[in-house]
Amino acid sequence: MTDKVISGMIFVLLLSWTGWLMAGDVAVPGAGTLAFPGETHLTNIRQLTFGGQNAEAYFSADGKELIFQSTRGALECDAIFRMNSDGSQLRQVSSGQGVTTCAFIAPDNRSIIYASTHLRHERCPPKPDHSRGYVWPLYADYDIFRAGPEGEDPVRLTDTAGYDAEDVYSPRGDRIVFTSVRGGDLDLYLMNPDGSGVEQLTFTPGYDGGAFFSLDGEWIVWRASRPQGQELADYRALLAEDLVRPGKLELYIMNLKERKPIRITDNGAANFGPYWHPDGRHIIFASNRDDPQGRNFDLYLVDIDTRNIERITTYDGFDGFPMFSQDGKQLVFASNRFGKVAGETNVFIADWQ
Repeated sequence: MTDKVISGMIFVLLLSWTGWLMAGDVAVPGAGTLAFPGETHLTNIRQLTFGGQNAEAYFSADGKELIFQSTRGALECDAIFRMNSDGSQLRQVSSGQGVTTCAFIAPDNRSIIYASTHLRHERCPPKPDHSRGYVWPLYADYDIFRAGPEGEDPVRLTDTAGYDAEDVYSPRGDRIVFTSVRGGDLDLYLMNPDGSGVEQLTFTPGYDGGAFFSLDGEWIVWRASRPQGQELADYRALLAEDLVRPGKLELYIMNLKERKPIRITDNGAANFGPYWHPDGRHIIFASNRDDPQGRNFDLYLVDIDTRNIERITTYDGFDGFPMFSQDGKQLVFASNRFGKVAGETNVFIADWQ
């Protein structure tokens, strides 16, 4: 995620915020642990990557592997990598051309999907001009690709003008949810694994993105902005320039049969990276809701029935992109904790208590 933080595409830009944050801003954990005081749900935390910018790490269905995006070594922007969930057998599975984001492994492990600009750009696209404030780029050349499990023979699944990214397989492997501007706004869509049968899911003006399926495949959760008045005018002006401002993002859920959005947060913060707990009643996500400066992102767990929210991480820096393994026993996330340089982001895995 070089200059993007949320998936994205987008999500990778959040990591540029983390350039303000350095490990060591809070009390150092006790010897032998990578957890900070109060992180009682996380035990046996292990660091899986070391150096560079590594984020959006997602489990395979069996929990044995992870796929993620990384800027490291000679890479100037993100490429897609796979590794075992203990950090071994690390390998790059995208070409290294263009910029990539939002990778996911099919439930049967026979394919991967990700978004990439490589068809039109061998080099990394230019970063956005932040003279208009903090914005994420919506690279118009992003399309979604399906490839073999090691990245072989990539096939283009989307072929419309503008941004297509933020793509995820359903747990059954029968559908892909993704974000696109094809309708003139940033909305969620469903499609079949071969790119056919596209259906639009959201219709309210504003950014809808970063969706994930519940374990039973019947629900999705995502982040959304709902600008009004001058904020809506600003949103549309930026969108015309392939940009979006991510300051206010709330979380929504939707049953895919009824297709009625249900808002589950209302705090005016930047809430993103939501993922379902296997119990189908809780969602973990990242947010800066407890930092008046908006710079410290932690992980939180929300009960979708009561809306009660519990803070999970306490590191005074960036924690984000959480995902539970399907058995609920492990949590993978990205963090700046213990980075050697400003903005370094690594992948961590923990046992969930």
